[in-house]
Amino acid sequence: MLGSKIAFVSIIRTTFDVPLAEQMASQARARLGEMGYTLVGDAAPLTTLEDAQTRAASLSDETPDLLVIFQATFADSQLTMTLAHAIDAPILLWAVPEEHTGGRLRLNSLCGINLAGHALTRAGIPYAHVYGLPSDADVVEVVRVHALAGAVRRKLRRARFGRVGENPAGFDTCLVDHAALRERLGVEVVQVDLQREMFAGMRAAPQADIEAVGAGLATRVAGLETMDADATHGTLSAYVALRTLAKARELQGYAVRCWPEFFTEMGCAACGAMSMLSDEQIPASCETDVNGTITQYILQSLSGEAAFGTDVVSVDHLADALVVWHCGLAPLSMADPDAQPGVTIHSNRKLPLLMEFPLKPGRVTVARLSAATGELRLVIAGGEMVRGDKPFSGTCGFLRFERPARVVLDTILSEGLEHHISLTYGDHRPALRALAQMLRLPILEL
Repeated sequence: MLGSKIAFVSIIRTTFDVPLAEQMASQARARLGEMGYTLVGDAAPLTTLEDAQTRAASLSDETPDLLVIFQATFADSQLTMTLAHAIDAPILLWAVPEEHTGGRLRLNSLCGINLAGHALTRAGIPYAHVYGLPSDADVVEVVRVHALAGAVRRKLRRARFGRVGENPAGFDTCLVDHAALRERLGVEVVQVDLQREMFAGMRAAPQADIEAVGAGLATRVAGLETMDADATHGTLSAYVALRTLAKARELQGYAVRCWPEFFTEMGCAACGAMSMLSDEQIPASCETDVNGTITQYILQSLSGEAAFGTDVVSVDHLADALVVWHCGLAPLSMADPDAQPGVTIHSNRKLPLLMEFPLKPGRVTVARLSAATGELRLVIAGGEMVRGDKPFSGTCGFLRFERPARVVLDTILSEGLEHHISLTYGDHRPALRALAQMLRLPILEL
């Protein structure tokens, strides 16, 4: 499972109730094992600074998704800080309650993470915390969320995204800051030449591969045979070329300059190719929207499903929903099961190949890695896709947020946010918030 590797370290000061502390640490470790996590590091508790130094050295070469520091008893912050400086992983401080007996304070665990949290804050090291017993379902959920977010953080630090061409003039929403993305997220943006690599790759795509892709697509959509054959061939060749390039250059996703050159020089639309790529969890955004592609990558990593980058184009006041739309690049897995997905031509350029269907109903998470203020921040929202008469051609749907549609739209416009937002199915906001904290990204909740 994603978020499967946890470094678990317990801290015990021997002047407290050691048997009780060991029992608590053992229960916590066993609970994480029952959840399916791989626990790295010795199970023995740390009792001295020397212990912490030895354990830190042994874990320094590991790449855990999360470092859980289980404060079985009170201790000064030296042990925690030794671990924090040596182990490259997000930190979760865990304290446990104890019975109010009127007698001795047996663990004083809570005060221990208070002291550790202060030291981490002074050192500028982000951390999360949880207070509860290993049997507490809320505690287990906090660990799950932060391990998942930590796994996404780790994936980002080795991710490479292809930027195919340059963003169109006037699309400042699609500008890219290579240095900021590298520094804050760890991702690398690889420039792909539109002519020499993209279009040349399309022309060189093997005919057999193109035909195989077309045959597979024909089983999923209606009307493929009615599309202009040459233009359809072009879109399918774009898919083959992008898949080939992703493997050759180890790319996790794409931001593609989809117009005007695809239409004017290759005689086809890129939309259908990007739809198929996103459906296979190789996220693809149009208009070279790198931050949009990264957002899709984050969302699909959290959900295990495809993500979709879309425009907000209208308000439906009766449904209290925003209409989200794009020409035809939503992944087919998002199609409403009550409607047969089809294919169509671009509404302005009159060329195929685009997907056409309404988005399926269900809970969704909305996000955007935004640079609207000049600094990166993470925009987060929850909502629900609801059924309604399809408002426009292409791929679209009605998105009802937890706040009134007009309020959400006013926030988007007053904050000057980018014109693309991304969504995936399910509620993944807790993990998004945890990831933002790990990456030190401010959060804007829509």
